[in-house]
Amino acid sequence: FSARDLVLLGGGLFLLGKSVLEIHQSLEAPAPTSGRPRLRGSLAPVVLQIAALDIVFSLDSVFTAVGLVRELPIMVAAIVVAILAMMWVSGSIGAFIARHPTIKMLALSFLLLIGLALVGEGLHFEIPKGYLYFAMAFSVGVELINTRVRRRQDDRQR
Repeated sequence: FSARDLVLLGGGLFLLGKSVLEIHQSLEAPAPTSGRPRLRGSLAPVVLQIAALDIVFSLDSVFTAVGLVRELPIMVAAIVVAILAMMWVSGSIGAFIARHPTIKMLALSFLLLIGLALVGEGLHFEIPKGYLYFAMAFSVGVELINTRVRRRQDDRQR
């Protein structure tokens, strides 16, 4: 196994484990008693998890960039732009997910799918990206239909 394979395996296993735990917590957590979300645990584990994910995806981005271009400034610029874009949209995406809990489950399912793909790639069993993109796009389409149906049902009940 190369260093890239180990990074992909580790990142994939981390995503699988974290996603399964989040799904389990969502299913088993008691209903909130107040309108305010409760803060659990401390900030350190959250920061460490974010750092671990950043490292995994940054390394994968570096490996991908090295495969696509040979010039270091272009690689660095691409990675910096990607990180800035993620930071810029993360707040609005988080707010959207908070308003639509089924989207959170869909996102966690995507993380499971991505984790499986990373583990597979780390074990030299590559799942064609087109299959992954199609599965994700189809799932988003179904969820959009479900969201519209729920909204219409809510409007009719009012």
